[in-house]
Amino acid sequence: MKRTSIALVALLCSSLMAFGQLKTGKDIAVTDTETGKVRGYISNDIFTYKGIPYGQAKRFETAAKPANWEGVRSSMTYGPVAPLITPTTSVNDEIEFVFDHDWGYTSEDCLVLNVWTPGINDGKKRPVMFWIHGGGFAAGSSQELPSYHGENLAKKGDVVVVSINHRLNVLGFLDLSAYGDKYRNSANNSILDMKLALEWVKSNIANFGGDPENVTIFGQSGGGAKVNTLMAMPSAKGLFHKAVNQSGAFRSEMLEKEATQAIAAEVLTQLDINARNVDEIQTVPFEKLAAAGQKALQVVSDRMKAEGKEMPAFGLSWGPSRDGEVLPHQLLSEAALAISRDVPLLIGTVKNEFMPSLGGGLTHASEKEILQVIEKQQGDQAKAFVAAAKKAYPDYRLPSDLIDIDTRFRPGCVYQANVKSALPGGAPVYMYMFTWQSPVMDGKYKALHCMELPFVFDNVERSRQMTGATAEAQALADKMSRSWINFARFGNPNIQGLPKWEAYTGENGTTMFFDDTCKIRHHHDQELLTLLGLLP
Repeated sequence: MKRTSIALVALLCSSLMAFGQLKTGKDIAVTDTETGKVRGYISNDIFTYKGIPYGQAKRFETAAKPANWEGVRSSMTYGPVAPLITPTTSVNDEIEFVFDHDWGYTSEDCLVLNVWTPGINDGKKRPVMFWIHGGGFAAGSSQELPSYHGENLAKKGDVVVVSINHRLNVLGFLDLSAYGDKYRNSANNSILDMKLALEWVKSNIANFGGDPENVTIFGQSGGGAKVNTLMAMPSAKGLFHKAVNQSGAFRSEMLEKEATQAIAAEVLTQLDINARNVDEIQTVPFEKLAAAGQKALQVVSDRMKAEGKEMPAFGLSWGPSRDGEVLPHQLLSEAALAISRDVPLLIGTVKNEFMPSLGGGLTHASEKEILQVIEKQQGDQAKAFVAAAKKAYPDYRLPSDLIDIDTRFRPGCVYQANVKSALPGGAPVYMYMFTWQSPVMDGKYKALHCMELPFVFDNVERSRQMTGATAEAQALADKMSRSWINFARFGNPNIQGLPKWEAYTGENGTTMFFDDTCKIRHHHDQELLTLLGLLP
């Protein structure tokens, strides 16, 4: 009996350790911000705060600091997320299982942020890792994916992790600048929201144990594009010191004023609002506004096509534009990249991103079937394509791997790295490629878009439905998260356990491959991208 009791106690203790420690209470995790005190909680020794307001704004107007509050603001649960153009009312069951979204609750008053930190008011100056969510410029939130959770990263690296929500879609990008000074920056209000959040970090993060002089912005997909946008924003210079762009270097130009103002004029037409009464748009129900916005995008898109004007790579959609003030240059121009000349950049993509095999039911198709697809797509250069694909990625497992190689995000990544690394006296650029293949659903999801996120945040267990939470996955997550942490701390992603990782240049093409076995390759896909006409 005695031995049994001891065993039960040991089992109970190990279970408690496995589930971690949680501390809550009215005097737990209380600290100051410029606008008032906040209270969070402590989980596994990490002070956690959610939904802290960093700004407030009237619809289509530039945001300002939030109003002060009295007493201690409870900040223990996620705040509101930006309204979506198309609310989620149904999902694809299998894909939803893999991604495991948390959709949150919506409100236009969504300028909130979250903080995870190992200590508060302790005088330490920890690197700050400022996360910007994906979802293009129209969707997503700081809580949308389990991989975004900052506790493990903060604990592993003794860093402060911050994530934000901000205005999206028509609310963040409708250009009403032609209708009054208060709408002057409305074309890029979403980007100004991010700048305001960075200003909050500069003013407040020391109370959360962070160093406002060592801030790394990092984001994936649309979040990576937002990183690029902030790097091209003169007024954001100095608010961050390093940058990471994960699958977000789209080589396409932003819209110009002529197009964004035409979209706004069409929105007013759809809503039957004239220029004299433009302020009426501030009270239009969001669902009606969103519908008018989507209709306006289609009308202007059709008009531009009829006039023979060049369209963005993903079609006409909501996003930042070159307004000549907030964003004076096209994002990947040399002039834009020169603004962040002194900011070290870590940039890369995942091997499979948006794979054709998923939509076509071709994951386990035969080699004959895949070759037929390639011949249809590539015509006379089909054989050359296959040879170049195999040379670029020789460790393929399935015939469908040949059609699942990303060629949408990778070219912009190479282009940006080439231009930035060539700037005289510029900070270093480091390139990566994530090729690890998920075992979930018989390997169907490969290195899908977003697959690297659980590894960067050291959340393979929290994201087990995407990663399988295997020992191999955890080993890779340990390397990737430590590499990102080291980059945030020093501007260099080299760590023990990885091959020596030299800075990227257009001449060396140095790329770190993250997989069960990590390795360095040089210009691995240059022949393939050249064959497809995707390199300048």
